[in-house]
Amino acid sequence: MFVPAGVGGWSLLLCLSSAERSCLRKISFSHLQPQQMVNLLPELMEAFSDVGGGLCQFISRSHLTGSDLPMRPHSCGSTNQELPEGVDSHSPVGALPPGVVAMVNVYILVTSSNPLTSFMHDTSIVTTNQGQRGRAIKLRDFLLQQLGPKPSHDALMQVKRVIGKVLQVAVSASQKRESPNRCVLCYQLMTFTLQFGSSITPVVVQVDLDLKFSALSDDTFDRQITKDLILEDSLHFLLSSQTHLSSDTQAEVKQYDGCRGTLGVCLNEEELLLLLQFQHQMKTPSSFTLLYPSSSSSSSSSSSSAPLGISDLLIRIVHFYELQRNHSLRSDDANEPTNQGSGLSSSQDEGSCVDPHLRQIYTDPPLALTPPFNPALKEYRAEVTFDTVMVKIRPEPVSSACRVHLDEHRGPRMANYPVGLGNSRISILVTDDTEPEPVVMTIYTVHVYRESRPSLPMFGDHVNCSFLQDCGLRVEPGRPCGLQPLTESQIPPQSCSSGHQPGRWVVPCLSCSDNRTCDWREVAWKPDGCYHPLVERPLLQDCMTGRKVLFIGDSTNRGMMYFLLEQVNSTLEDWGKAHDLLLYRNLNGGRSQVSYSYYPQFWLEKSHRPTFRQALLQLIHRSRPLVNSNMTVLVVGGVQWLNTDHLKTVREVLDREVLSNILVVVKSLGMGFHLPVDGIRSLSLKEIQQLHRDNSDIIATAKNYGYEVIDTFSITMGRYKEFLQGRCACHFHEVEKIESPTLSENTTSTTNRTRSTRTASGLSSQSAVPDTDQEAWPKALSYHVKGPVNQVYSEILLSRLCPRTRD
Repeated sequence: MFVPAGVGGWSLLLCLSSAERSCLRKISFSHLQPQQMVNLLPELMEAFSDVGGGLCQFISRSHLTGSDLPMRPHSCGSTNQELPEGVDSHSPVGALPPGVVAMVNVYILVTSSNPLTSFMHDTSIVTTNQGQRGRAIKLRDFLLQQLGPKPSHDALMQVKRVIGKVLQVAVSASQKRESPNRCVLCYQLMTFTLQFGSSITPVVVQVDLDLKFSALSDDTFDRQITKDLILEDSLHFLLSSQTHLSSDTQAEVKQYDGCRGTLGVCLNEEELLLLLQFQHQMKTPSSFTLLYPSSSSSSSSSSSSAPLGISDLLIRIVHFYELQRNHSLRSDDANEPTNQGSGLSSSQDEGSCVDPHLRQIYTDPPLALTPPFNPALKEYRAEVTFDTVMVKIRPEPVSSACRVHLDEHRGPRMANYPVGLGNSRISILVTDDTEPEPVVMTIYTVHVYRESRPSLPMFGDHVNCSFLQDCGLRVEPGRPCGLQPLTESQIPPQSCSSGHQPGRWVVPCLSCSDNRTCDWREVAWKPDGCYHPLVERPLLQDCMTGRKVLFIGDSTNRGMMYFLLEQVNSTLEDWGKAHDLLLYRNLNGGRSQVSYSYYPQFWLEKSHRPTFRQALLQLIHRSRPLVNSNMTVLVVGGVQWLNTDHLKTVREVLDREVLSNILVVVKSLGMGFHLPVDGIRSLSLKEIQQLHRDNSDIIATAKNYGYEVIDTFSITMGRYKEFLQGRCACHFHEVEKIESPTLSENTTSTTNRTRSTRTASGLSSQSAVPDTDQEAWPKALSYHVKGPVNQVYSEILLSRLCPRTRD
């Protein structure tokens, strides 16, 4: 309901289909105030009612039969949009290409039934027998693609003629019955389903008294966007053209016995309002084009002896704006721009992007943007619940001459975004694509904050509950999912003898049957029958003295490395999403060294992509000198690329390089890639279950080779929803900036600074980067690795690097 300033009561009443009956009972169409509008026209509702098994009411009550109109007699029945199997291959000139049959949903806004005025939205839903699904497209664009310029113009005129004729007959039949439920300024949105076959003249096969998008039923997001777009255009069109008579005009009408003279025509107040409203609608730029009356409509105005009526005045307005539009096209200088022309294109759709704004940002699920969306505002924030793990987003530009790309110049127009815990950022680029390289005109930013898992702080009695896997993704079908009561063992636990000891997550709850009663801040990983000792920093620093640790793997392996660096040094002052080779020489007061090689380098062409063997050999070469003992550690692994062949390669390379006695730690697979994110291959449940079996094979092979294993798959399986930023939904760590208290504190000592050198991302021969590790300059920033899941398996890594000799 919309209540404009200065207008008492309501101005625009929307009766939705879900509450249409109760809405109608509250409406007295014969007693509406002049400024009040309802989105229902009683005459149309009666004319297109479903009677006689689908026979339209106005056909059954008139002398017309179905063959007299370009529509099927049962077009008011239940929707049937099946494409016919047979088509006439001998298509006449101007028809669609041979074999092409199209079903088109056309959306009509009827703004008055007596006299009839109606407009057609430029967006339609088109389904052809050459595609499985319908698509939203401008009807003129579809016809232009299929027919070419001149025939497509004729076809569009036929669409308007056919729909206009059906509407005209329908309201004429209703007017003869003189229904008392008359609403002069009401309106109705309708859906006409047209079939194109062997002729450019379509046939009406379905008429609905509301918006229908069943052709897009396979994609509810597209359906909702199209519906919202047409509703927004309709409300903007109606509200911007709504007219009220001034007090002077009202007084003048009363003075002349309820009649205002216009070109010799006596207009009452309702008719004068309708005339003014139609004039505003004709000059209001919008996505609606005039359907009826057209300049070719039959009228008494052609006869000089016949008296003029309200319909004649409407046609004269149409003639005026059509002449003005033609003059505008010739001179490119219109005094009053209008969007009500009948051409196949408008200035909005051609040329450069001159209005680089968004008209709306559509999301699924709908995001409550703060502030509310306004084309002039470029920065927004939104919050989503813990269970919202993905958002689908599709921005719509104001001008179709502008293009929209997500994240980058050539990014998609619509995309699925994984929403990690905490803050995520979505960039929307409005671009001008007329140049070879898109030119960014405007950038909109949406910051999405995803809440942590709802937690109830512990108080009073509580029980310990455990879980292996989430019921939303049952990786092990034969094992329980969700919270289960934990049976505590009476045997005192010993320190674990391996990093892959089976275990489960444990959390205190008031009840194991309701995860909303748990204190999720206290959730912990509990191996079966043992524990992983926490390595304190002094012990870790002693244990790391003289050691070199080599990491090879993807970003999930890099997260463990940065956790190690921060724990050894107490601060992390050098961080980056490195996709190449890193060397940290001045670690632990110069007593330790860590190196890292990113693998696999998936962004390179396959022919230029280093093999695992090449990447490992380069890492070993850059980390030398190395000793053949557990003073050298190799940590290998990633989220899902690792397999048993890689472990075989590790053994072969270490044997060849005389490093067979070093400590090898295998980080196993992990959860991720489970969301249907655009541009990334997502895994089905069956594929994830196969990944779990592959993980077991990796663990067995590593044990056979005498390698340590950190089973990150089991640890991440139960908390797969708690991923952080990243399109793969596989990251369980992120690095945040920490402001140092004072600059002087950072300059007092350089012994614990974590400094690095880098090599090129490829494996081509290049000179080594000088080791300037003794350099020191004031830094006001340091970093912290956060993420409770990453912390768990990183601490297991530390416990395996520095095992206690006894408990």
